[in-house]
Formats: sequence, structure tokens, C-alpha cells
Amino acid sequence: MSAADTQPSRVRGFLFEQLDIRGAWVQLGDAWQQMTAGRAYPEPVLELLGQLAGVTTLITANLKQAGRITFQLRGEGAVSLLVMDCDEQLRLRGMARAPAELAAGSLPELLGAGALTLTLDAAGMRQPYQSHVPLQGETLAAVFEHYLEQSEQTPTRLWLAANGETAAGLFLQALPGAEARDPDGWNRLQILADTVRPDELLGLGAIKLIERLFPEEDVRVYDPRPVHYHCPYDPAKIHAMLHGVGRAECESILAEQGEIRVHDDICNHEYVLDAAAVAALFK
Repeated sequence: MSAADTQPSRVRGFLFEQLDIRGAWVQLGDAWQQMTAGRAYPEPVLELLGQLAGVTTLITANLKQAGRITFQLRGEGAVSLLVMDCDEQLRLRGMARAPAELAAGSLPELLGAGALTLTLDAAGMRQPYQSHVPLQGETLAAVFEHYLEQSEQTPTRLWLAANGETAAGLFLQALPGAEARDPDGWNRLQILADTVRPDELLGLGAIKLIERLFPEEDVRVYDPRPVHYHCPYDPAKIHAMLHGVGRAECESILAEQGEIRVHDDICNHEYVLDAAAVAALFK
């Protein structure tokens, strides 16, 4: 796919007005490709990380109070770490730690026993909120459905898909009082949404997908919000880290290697400091 053909990245909310059920759709094209450029992840890792990018964007966009969310999935399997971070401006970054070659498998086969950690930082909070739960579910969607139902006490469903070019997702959540509005509404929408195919999530726009899945429902669709990949070079962060290491340790590395190299895993940036740069740092 050429740069001109790359899909934009956006999230779009919608509401079933007669049912008190809300939804959201996300499709990440350019942001997802920028995040994975130069990474050479194997296909199973691309799929997992793309699904995590989709669900992180959906959850961030639907926060009651705007804030920054970071999800970490740590496992004992071949895929030892998945990280995704999204701020209130829907600026996204993330990475995976896994072997260069990896056979396809289910989430438990790839991650093994592990845990999901959420960190939420919003304006007015004295310190970030953190939640830590075991991984439960055969798919990433199931893991997050379980997590959201436990944390928000609200029925939630997710459908996620990703490949090397696009990451996408669909989110449905019953609002308080939904059952009183229509006792069968939540069940009906789940059955309809369960017919969605990965190629439809990855290829159809929000309006077309909603029309295909819910043709008889009264749906209000909100304006889309753009999503961006955001992981700029940040030398100040590296300088602060080296200050923490200390001058003596930095000079010892210089004496042994001739330079200091620091790799920023989440942004995939390499920082190289020679003797002059280190001297200026501690001047």
C-alpha cells in the first residue's frame, strides 16, 4: 500500500438512542504503520500489538474524564511484553518484546501466564491510578471484556482485528438502564455484531460498518476524532537518565566502548553520545 493509499487513523463514537447502548469504532492506518516501521515484528506479534493499539484507543476515547492510559501485558511466554500508551489527544505509541520468528498461536500460548496492568493519569489526580489483574481470556478482546466488566461493572463487548497495514476495533457497552429500555436490546446487538468479519473491521468505514451490522437500529453517529502516532526524539529524557547513572559510570562506559548508546524501546530511537557530549552533559 502506497503512502497515498494509507488509511487515516480515527476513532468514532455512536449511540443506539432507543436502547441506551453506546459504541465506538476505530481504524488505525498511518499511525499504526508509523508505530511498526522498522520493527520487523512477526505476524502473530503484529496482530496482538495492533489489537492492543485498537482497544487502547477505544478505551481512551471513551474515558469519562480525559486522561492518559498505559496498558502493559506481561507474560511468561515467547511474547514477554506488550505496551500501549495513549494520551487525551489520542496520541499513540507502543511496542512489543518477542522473538524475531514466532509461530501463530492463541493468546495463552503466546504470552503464557501473565498480568494486565493499567495506569491512568488524569488532570486533578494526585498520583496515577494503577490496576493489576491476571490475564483471563483466550483472545485479547476477551481479556479486555473481562477487565472492563470487572472494573466498570458494565457489560462490554469488543471485536478487534489487525494486520501489517491496519488495526481496527469495535466497542459496545450497555449504559445503566439499558435493560429497562429494551430487555432484549443488548443481546440483540451482540448477536448482530458477532457476524462482523476481520476484513470488514479493517476495510469498512464507520458508517458502512454500522449500516451493515445494525440496519434496523436507530443510531446516532458522532464526528470522528483523529488518532496520531507520537513518539518524538527526547534527548532530555536520556540526559536525565544518564545524570541518574552518574558521571563516573558514564566515563567508565566511554573508556570501554568509546561512546554511550541508549536505545529507547518504546519509540525505537537510538541515542549516541561521544566524549564531548558526555562532558557537556556533566559540565
